Amino acid sequence: MAPGVFCVSLLTVIIAQSECCVPHSIQAQVPVEVRPGYVISQVPVTGCHIQGQWLTSSDPHFAMRSDGTIVTVDVTTVTAEGRSFWVRGRDGGGRRWRMEVHLSPDLEQEHIQVPMRVPFNVPAHKGVQRGPSEVLRRSKRRWSPLPFSIIEQDIPPFPKDVELVGSDSSVNFTVYYIISGSGVTMPPEKLFSVDRDTGMVRVHYPVDREQYPKFVFTAQVFDRRSGKETDRPLDITVLVEDINDNAPTFSGPLTFSVLEQCKPGTEVGEVKSTDKDEADTPHTKIRYTLLTGGQFFTIGSHSGLITAKTSTLDRETQVVNAVTVEIRDMDGAKNGLFNTATATITLLDINDNPPTFRETTYKATVKENQADMLVLRIPVDDKDEEKTPNWNARFVITQGNENGNFRIDTDPETNEGLLYVIKPLDYEKGKTVKLMISAQNEAPLVGMAGTWLSIPVDVSVGDEDEGPEFTPPNMVIRVKENTPNGTLLSTYTALDPETKSSKGIKYYTKFDPGSWIAVGETTGELRVANTIDLESPLVTNGAYTITIKAVDESKKSGNGNITLLIEDVNDNVPMIVPGTYLTLCEGEDGQMGSVTIEAEDADLSPYARPFNFMLPEGHDGKWRLRDIQNGSAVLEQVVEMARGVYTVPVHVTDLQNKGGVQVLSLRVCQCLGGECVAKRSSVSVGIWGVLAMLLAFLLLLLLCLLFVFYCTTKGEKIYMEDCSGGMLLKSNTEAPGDEVKSAALLIVPSTGVAVDTVDGSVKGAGLVGLLDQNGAGCPAPGPPLIGQKTIILNRESSRRDFLTAQGQSSFYSTGQYGGGNFYTDTTFLKQSQASSTLSALHTWKTNGLYLGKKLVYFADESEERYANDVARAYGYEGEGSPAGSVGCCSDFGDQDNLDFLDSLGSKFKTLANICMDKEEEI
Repeated sequence: MAPGVFCVSLLTVIIAQSECCVPHSIQAQVPVEVRPGYVISQVPVTGCHIQGQWLTSSDPHFAMRSDGTIVTVDVTTVTAEGRSFWVRGRDGGGRRWRMEVHLSPDLEQEHIQVPMRVPFNVPAHKGVQRGPSEVLRRSKRRWSPLPFSIIEQDIPPFPKDVELVGSDSSVNFTVYYIISGSGVTMPPEKLFSVDRDTGMVRVHYPVDREQYPKFVFTAQVFDRRSGKETDRPLDITVLVEDINDNAPTFSGPLTFSVLEQCKPGTEVGEVKSTDKDEADTPHTKIRYTLLTGGQFFTIGSHSGLITAKTSTLDRETQVVNAVTVEIRDMDGAKNGLFNTATATITLLDINDNPPTFRETTYKATVKENQADMLVLRIPVDDKDEEKTPNWNARFVITQGNENGNFRIDTDPETNEGLLYVIKPLDYEKGKTVKLMISAQNEAPLVGMAGTWLSIPVDVSVGDEDEGPEFTPPNMVIRVKENTPNGTLLSTYTALDPETKSSKGIKYYTKFDPGSWIAVGETTGELRVANTIDLESPLVTNGAYTITIKAVDESKKSGNGNITLLIEDVNDNVPMIVPGTYLTLCEGEDGQMGSVTIEAEDADLSPYARPFNFMLPEGHDGKWRLRDIQNGSAVLEQVVEMARGVYTVPVHVTDLQNKGGVQVLSLRVCQCLGGECVAKRSSVSVGIWGVLAMLLAFLLLLLLCLLFVFYCTTKGEKIYMEDCSGGMLLKSNTEAPGDEVKSAALLIVPSTGVAVDTVDGSVKGAGLVGLLDQNGAGCPAPGPPLIGQKTIILNRESSRRDFLTAQGQSSFYSTGQYGGGNFYTDTTFLKQSQASSTLSALHTWKTNGLYLGKKLVYFADESEERYANDVARAYGYEGEGSPAGSVGCCSDFGDQDNLDFLDSLGSKFKTLANICMDKEEEI
């Protein structure tokens, strides 16, 4: 198969020949560094007898002459691995050929080697003579051609022959060729075709290399007779040779920034570009050029790096600089394709301009004794970028503010200086204050030799009538504690600022929490008024502060402060802490127990530590002291002692040997965890104690439930055992019942005056009812009852049950008898006076329990029960009723006569109807 063609036209030469036969490859030895014009070798084309010939080199470093000579174009280096390139040709008939040139370095000599020309059609085995640097050979046609090429965007007419493919099997068979794959049966389809008889590959339309840089398709050969393949399939690669059909384009950002007044050569930014043409060819070799802005910037011709050209870049003159950049391929050749764009370079601000004042001097006025007020606004101008540290002003008072009367701030919006007076000025000390104010920036000044600017400011002080002033305003007096009362410490006076006199000024104490100092009202003398104590909580770090107030005749005042620096005296003795009651744990394994005692002294050094601990003379010898430290000592047993509380005297003195004996109460006990076992058990509650408390709580709860159940149980009727008539009976008549004898009732005057007679009289006022011996009571004889109380139970239904209770308890009730009150709580008859009357009541002594149950029954009956055995108070019936009260004891004169019921009137009818209804219900 004939070799392919790679058409990169660096040099095209037309040679008149009639026939051309060239070898597949040649070899040549050249120097390591090949200079321009060096003759590499010569392609033997002179004997081809072809009328026209095109010769090209695939390597742009080498060129082809019309006689086939290969010449070096520029300096070229040949490494030890060698260097290869292709020489391609095409005759006037359109036939293409290709020859490979292999260069190897000649390390021993560097001279021009001119190979002899050998006819291409002479076989290598015919014995052609070649020089030592010439290797020319002809290869046998084979079914494995090298890649061949086509030119992208080739011009018509189409189709055009590309390359001839052939197989050695065509010698033995009559064959035909077919191709398939990319560019044939795959997109882009029908780009290539093959002549079935000759094997000539043809291209049918232009192709874009940037879209299809190469094509790989398969060629197959078949026997025409049998239809079988006569050789293996061959993959053929067709390269699309690039032409310069794409202009370079900008690929990166074109916005850059650099500091103003930067040094020449400072990098600004890099312009980036791309080219779609074949890489590493002149088609993609781009040159960068600045069309504008060259007076300030430069650009690397191949790197695209923009740098500063001068140090005079000024942001205040021009913030943004626009430069035009051109990119052109073919290394900037005139026939190269190009593009242009505008790069924006922003100058960044530096603090190269100090703030400037609008005036040369400023004046202001302020009254004395005024503070925390704005005095003056000072405007400034700055050319730097606003709202940045280079523009923000910072004002400094460099002179005239030694006393700290002024403060100057900056208005963040206007950048003005704000001058404040923060401490009152004194007109008498100075009528004018001269200040020097400097305007600076937050950022340091750079880029120039200038300095910060300053201006003078004159502040005039206005005069005002002022109060007295103490001199000095703060006085310090040293005094020992416990100084006797009345001692003169010093004199503290004030002067009128206008008259410079203290005449007519009076002094008062404004602040003295301990009332330690008394001040003379007219003299200002300071005398001790109470005991001065260094250990007082009013003293801080040995100092006690007092404020004195001075008032002149115009009632203006001024204050002065006095600080008493109190010197310590030895007025305190060491005391054992935390107390004199200590616990000593018994020693283990025969060791003696010990306890550490500590002492403190409220005085300061040298009247305090170190303390001296010792046992006084005549002690019992059971104790001793050891390990006496700065403020502590260890008290230890000398002999074994029984558990209990002991008193131990200890003599403690300070550094000045001032102190005394202190008696310790020391408890000796067995300890567990540093505490006495007995003490721990006395204050701790075990699990059994908790259970006992829970059990007691449950029992108490059970008792409460039983009481509630007992109190809520409904009462029942009570029958008197061993008594023939012991049941409580109801009486449904308005008159006294048959079971009650009127003779047994004693009428007592309603005046309520108590009487005491021999014949059956009672104490108290009201009505007393007694049971007769032949009545409802039990007839059992017995001794008379002493201390009994008689109770009358008044029912709403006029029933009467007379009960007698024993003991001191009483049942109280009130009622109406006519217009007066009667009481059922009475004193009992004496034994000598009432024995005959109360003998029938002996049985009630044994039945007190029944009475109690009956009382509970009456108290717990529901409200619906109309016969509650309790006394009721009836409403006033009004005047004019001939029957009087309707109480149960209204009439004892004629108890059997019920005629009065017919004349009770309309008011009683309602009551009668109610009683009749209730009788029917009962």
